[in-house]
Amino acid sequence: MNLLLDTHYLLWVAARPDLLSTRALALIEDPANRLWFSVASLWEVSIKRSLERPDFRTDAGTLRAGLLAAGYEELAVEGRHILALSTLPPLHRDPFDRILVAQAAAEGMRLLSADSAVLDYGGPVLQV
Repeated sequence: MNLLLDTHYLLWVAARPDLLSTRALALIEDPANRLWFSVASLWEVSIKRSLERPDFRTDAGTLRAGLLAAGYEELAVEGRHILALSTLPPLHRDPFDRILVAQAAAEGMRLLSADSAVLDYGGPVLQV
């Protein structure tokens, strides 16, 4: 299964694996699953770190390098992903979460998230 991890899961994998649920950890460690991160998550980390948010202290370049070294695949933001945003109902106001949902849907991936607002989208979102 192709799994796209939301930004918080990426940060937890990199620095706080103790925050991952047992189910999330099992999915991430399952060698049958291909793990992905979105360029949108790197963008989010960069912006929120520059705003000095305490939950976004990780450098985006360091995060990217670590994810690639761990075998994660990088998903670029493409025009078709942006266009897919128009098909999403306005359930969530965070543009980063919305693009992750749109990317997962467009790519036939499952998005791993613990964000209750993202979970309302159903479809490609997998609650873990």
